[in-house]
Amino acid sequence: QVQLVESGGGSVQAGGSLRLSCASPGYRVTWYCMAWFRQAPGKEHERVAVIEGPERTTYADSVRGRFTISKDGAKTSLNLQMNSLKPDDTAMYYCAADTSCGDGLRTYTYRGQGTQVTVSS
Repeated sequence: QVQLVESGGGSVQAGGSLRLSCASPGYRVTWYCMAWFRQAPGKEHERVAVIEGPERTTYADSVRGRFTISKDGAKTSLNLQMNSLKPDDTAMYYCAADTSCGDGLRTYTYRGQGTQVTVSS
């Protein structure tokens, strides 16, 4: 069964950078839609960024200009480059994939377990 596994989370000071990755170990699957979501304590899931097809990207207003979503060359794994991080970016980050792009994390058939990002001031 295809699973998504996130990596690259950690702790960083405000202004720093992190790079998250998401892959499906053992499978080379090309997804039409891949996205990053996050959930901070006590808050709803927020769609951070989505990439549709090979290159069409959409970002939440809160991260536009600071985060970059991309696929690797083979289009089978997903990355999220996060720069100029802020304490408000602290959350569990989830990777998701499906044949179409939805607004909510639960609309995606394939979802990872999450990786924690903590930004200190």
